[in-house]
Amino acid sequence: MRKLKNSELDRLSVDAFKSSKKTPLIIILDNIRSLNNIGSVFRTSDAFLIEKIYLCGITATPPHKDIHKTALGSTDTVAWEYVENTIDLVEKLKQKGVKVCAIEQAENATMLNEFTPEKDTTYALVFGNEVKGVAQDVVSTSDMVIEIPQFGTKHSLNISVSCGVVVWDIFSKMKT
Repeated sequence: MRKLKNSELDRLSVDAFKSSKKTPLIIILDNIRSLNNIGSVFRTSDAFLIEKIYLCGITATPPHKDIHKTALGSTDTVAWEYVENTIDLVEKLKQKGVKVCAIEQAENATMLNEFTPEKDTTYALVFGNEVKGVAQDVVSTSDMVIEIPQFGTKHSLNISVSCGVVVWDIFSKMKT
């Protein structure tokens, strides 16, 4: 087996990416502190043709060298917008028919492996602060909570890992 060279991967150009049909997923970052986590979410969003990223509260915005370090140029491909108040954004998206899902551990959460996305539905996935998670008022305002099943001793995953797991799972379910 031989590793493929980047030139053999047949990736989209920036222009082709921007004009391509997007996956009906929106990412909302609710008060993310780590610039590396933000960059990693951009890179994951590029990989799965995410519609848009909203950066809320204290979440930093491009351009920034520490975001760029992990985003590797994906801040130039993935649409993004800064919105100060996460609740205002969630309510606006819900009015547009977007289903808002907090990614959190909560009462009556739907386990990710049991979640089936509805056809012709756009989902906004809210990922929260590295220490406090998704703010309770955002959880309460969301349409539902999706939880990643975990079986070890730790209580959570890194936000960039959580984003990768959830986006891949929902993306693969949408494509089948």
